[in-house]
Amino acid sequence: MTIEIDHMSLSFADFPAAKKFYAAALAPLGIGVIMEFPAKVTGNYDVAGLGPKGRPFFWISNGGKTTPHMHLAFRAETRAQVDGFFKAAIAAGGKDNGGPGIRELYHPNYYGAFVLDPEGHNIEAVCHTPE
Repeated sequence: MTIEIDHMSLSFADFPAAKKFYAAALAPLGIGVIMEFPAKVTGNYDVAGLGPKGRPFFWISNGGKTTPHMHLAFRAETRAQVDGFFKAAIAAGGKDNGGPGIRELYHPNYYGAFVLDPEGHNIEAVCHTPE
């Protein structure tokens, strides 16, 4: 049996900035904005769903800043994708919170990179396979 989270969401004080950041930062992982709904459809907030290949699993909204800060790790297929995530996230306004590299304290092939998004959430891309 595989156990996984089907979807998750965060709300942001600056929704347009968050949408722009995540679209850029997650593009190297094959994740993009797939659908959007305005508040008149959801009944509360503007939302955007991000994911790969037509399956949104990460939802963001303009419901105000999520507190406390969250840590989210997005799985990468390759170490090059982790490197691409880090570079794209920094270029999109993220702050370095631990550049790409092996994190042996987790396991010998844990290759991750950490960036703080514009509202302070710790966003990670991680690859678990050997190079």
